[in-house]
Amino acid sequence: MATTTYIPRLQTKYKDEVVPALMKKFGYKTIMQCPRLVKICLNQGVKGSVADKKLIDDAVNEMTMISGQKAVPTLSKKDISNFKLRKAMPIGCRVTLRSVTMYEFLDRMIAITLPRVRDFKGINDKSFDGRGNYTMGVTEQIIFPEIDIDKVNRISGMDITFVTTARTNEEAYELLKELGMPFKNIKKENA
Repeated sequence: MATTTYIPRLQTKYKDEVVPALMKKFGYKTIMQCPRLVKICLNQGVKGSVADKKLIDDAVNEMTMISGQKAVPTLSKKDISNFKLRKAMPIGCRVTLRSVTMYEFLDRMIAITLPRVRDFKGINDKSFDGRGNYTMGVTEQIIFPEIDIDKVNRISGMDITFVTTARTNEEAYELLKELGMPFKNIKKENA
């Protein structure tokens, strides 16, 4: 009896379309030189979590629904008396997605979530860190279809970081663009 393993649509697209396009553009000699997406990290700081512990539980539940993987609370590293913050208090939540869940999240984000953003004209192409990683911010968690707007206590944003094996910003930009990320169509005139 043969078992079939599930392969996400974007993973197949990466292998069949993105790798040949990147090899042609950058002149790589082997497939192993092509940059690839390693992980997607979602991070959310919860304002007011020092006073109300229930906000952390709500944030963890929402992020778990959004990502399809259990989120964990992030803890403070040191005491800050001005903020009434003690060491090891929960102040946010995070989740790291890899392999199948990473490609599934990226596919849902490109096809469903980003088009739901009001007045969406594309994501900013200036948020690369120089080492091939891209970070974007989301101002409202209600753009994700998994979140029921009626059950949201407070609207909060999150940071989404795409970690790649690209060595330069240009390689990472081309990789994410080929995967389908809707960057703004602003061409540099002086280039």
